[in-house]
This record gives sequence, structure tokens and C-alpha cells, in this order.
Amino acid sequence: MNKKILIISAMLVIAGGVFLGIRSRSGEDNWICDNREWIKHGNPSAPQPTEPCGGVNNEETTTVKVFFGNSIFDPEILDCSKNFAVERTIPKTTAVAYAALEELLGGPTEDEKAEGYFTSINPDVKIQSLIVVNGIANVDFNEQLEYQVGGSCRVTAIASEIKETLKQFSTVTDVVISIDGRTEDILQP
Repeated sequence: MNKKILIISAMLVIAGGVFLGIRSRSGEDNWICDNREWIKHGNPSAPQPTEPCGGVNNEETTTVKVFFGNSIFDPEILDCSKNFAVERTIPKTTAVAYAALEELLGGPTEDEKAEGYFTSINPDVKIQSLIVVNGIANVDFNEQLEYQVGGSCRVTAIASEIKETLKQFSTVTDVVISIDGRTEDILQP
């Protein structure tokens, strides 16, 4: 009986050690870089990092364009599909189209807003998938993309921002936008 208790106790100690080891390496209590800002995740023991967030320090980077409307370049907004490119430097990645879309969904920076840039895309839109096959980018978003979106001009602007951002890449000739897998009846005025 004592041998059984000893074995069970040893197993519990080992399991506890494994749990603590996984917990200490899991990043539960850490600073996370999100849209070029340090976000506190859990209760990190380290102070907030002082280096820039977004991988521009000592990492390879690439430049992508994101496309927004601009109230200075086009004050009358006569063509709702007209967008203007803004360059962003991001950490080098093989998923560069996905990263460019993430930059688009983050919206214009404060400096870009001061220069007249704006987005027609709702906040909190998430990419659910992006697949490029034979030149066609199929991008699926959550329902937030069309939440309380009305008017043909706004719908046109949203689609244009997404399509222009993806079409900058030579591997993309056309874009199909879906919401929760639906391509029909989405982004309707």
C-alpha cells in the first residue's frame, strides 16, 4: 500500500512539474505585439518592452501597400472605389498578402488620419481565411465586415480597399470576398 501511495505521489509531482513547465513557456503572462502596440496578456512579470513593436528592430522587413480613402486627395469622394496607397513596413513573412490585409484592417495610423486617410471598413473585422489559387484570392471575413453597413458608396469602398490591397501582389489577379463562407448577398447596400 505504501508503495502505491509513493508511486501516485511521484506521478502527481511529475505531472505538476510538467504543468508548471508548460505554463511558464506558454506565453500566458506576457507582452504581445498587436497592431504595432504592446498589449498586456495576463500578468507579465517583465515590464512593458521599450523597443518598437512590429518587428522592425533587427528583423528582416518588407514593404506592403494598404489602400484607404483620402478626404484631401478626393474631397468630394466622387468615385467611391478610389483609394490611395499607404506604405507599411512589416516583418518579412511568407504570408505577405495576409499580413497586408491585417495592416488594412488595423486602419490608418494617427499620422495617416492627419493626412486625410480613412477606412470604410468596420473595426474588429477578422480574417477567417485567405487562399490564393490560380490568381484568385478567396478571402473570408467574420460577420463584422458587413455589420450596420449601408449605402452603395460605402459597400463599394469596402470592397475596393480589400481588392486593391490584395491585387498589389503579382500572384493575385482577382479577389472573391466572403463572410462566414457566403459569397452571395454580402456587402449589399
